[in-house]
Amino acid sequence: MVKRIRAHGIGPVTEADISFGDITIFVGPQATGKSIFLQLLKLLVDKAAIHAAMRRFGMAPRGTNFLDLYFGEGMASIWSAGSSQLFLGQARTPTNLEDYTRANKSNFQEKMFYIPAQRVMSLRDGMTRPFTDYRAGDPFVLRDFSEKLHGIVQNEIGLNEGVFPKKQRFSEDLRKPLEEHIFGGFELRTDATTHQGRLVLGRSASHPSLPYLVWSAGQREFVPLLLGLYWLLPSSRKPRRDDLDWVVIEEPEMGLHPNGIGAVLNLILELRLRGYRICISTHSPHVLDIIWALKFFQESGGLKEDVLELLGLGSKPKTTKLAESALESEFKTYYFGRDGKVCDISSLDPGSDSVAEGGWGGLTDFSSRVGDIVARVASRTM
Repeated sequence: MVKRIRAHGIGPVTEADISFGDITIFVGPQATGKSIFLQLLKLLVDKAAIHAAMRRFGMAPRGTNFLDLYFGEGMASIWSAGSSQLFLGQARTPTNLEDYTRANKSNFQEKMFYIPAQRVMSLRDGMTRPFTDYRAGDPFVLRDFSEKLHGIVQNEIGLNEGVFPKKQRFSEDLRKPLEEHIFGGFELRTDATTHQGRLVLGRSASHPSLPYLVWSAGQREFVPLLLGLYWLLPSSRKPRRDDLDWVVIEEPEMGLHPNGIGAVLNLILELRLRGYRICISTHSPHVLDIIWALKFFQESGGLKEDVLELLGLGSKPKTTKLAESALESEFKTYYFGRDGKVCDISSLDPGSDSVAEGGWGGLTDFSSRVGDIVARVASRTM
C-alpha cells in the first residue's frame, strides 16, 4: 500500500512530501496540482488494472502517449525524465513514472475507486455514458468512473425502479438528510418510457417526471456521486467491496448547500467506518470546519455524543459506531500553493503563524478580509 509520496517537478508541483492518513484532504487554488496528484496515486495503486481496462477498450498506449491518454490530452508534459522525481515511502531510489506506462502481467485487481471532479459529465440527459462515449484524450479516471456508473444503472437497476431513497441503501440517519437537503422530497428513479434506464426525478411513481436538464445544479452534481457511493456501500451484509482499499472523491461539495455538504460528509465518514482509506480534494471551508472540530475532539477528550451533535445525527447503534470511528481516525490535510510547494497543514491551527495553515489553505482568507474591512468601517462610524 502506498503510504507516502515524495515528489519534485511533477506538473505545477515543485516539492511535495505527502503521508496519507485514514482521511487525507487536499486544499489549494485551482491548477496547483491536486487532481494530478490524486490521479498519480490512482496510477501507482492500480497500474495493472488501468492497463487492463485500456486493453479491454482497444487502447494500447505507451510512453508519453500513455500519459496523455491517462491524465488527459496535453498532460504528458507533467513528467520530465530530466527533472521530475518520484519517491515512494522511505525509498532513496526514485521511481520512474515511465515504468508505469508499460503493462505487465501482475494481478490487475483494482484497489481504488475514483470519483472525479468532472463526474457531472458521466450523465447525458439523465443517461449514463460508457467508456467509449468519450474522446481518447479525455481523462481516464472520468471514462472509467462513467463506465462503472453505466454498468450499475443499465445492469443492476430495473426500468421504472426507485433509485433513491431506498431502505436497503444507507441507514435512515444517513438517508434522511440527503432527502431533505439535496432532493427536497423528490425521488430519483429510472424512466420506463425510454427503455434505456434514464434517470428522472418525481414526487412518486404516478407524478410527472422531471428530466435531467431541469434538475438543480446540486442534484446533477450529486447523483453520480450517489451512484458511486451505492457501489462502495453495498446493501448486502458485506460492509464493503473486499477488493477495494482506497476511495478518492474530488470536490464532494460541488453544487451543494452547506447542509447538503454536511450530509455528504456523513457518508464519507461511513466509508471510513467500513474500512476504506479516503482522499478528498475540496474548496469548501465547511469540509475543514468538520475536520478541524473532529481533530479538536480527539485532542481535547471529545465524546462520541459531541461527534453526533456536530454531524446532526441521532444516537443509535450504527451512528454511534460512526462517531467512534471518526474519533479514532487519522486526518491529514495538505495545502497546494501557487509557488509549487505542498505544505502539511494537518494541525489546522487558526492561530498559526503560517498563512497556509492559519487560513486553512486560503479557504478562510476572504471571510477574514471581509470581517476586517467591516470592522474598520464600523470603527469609523462609532
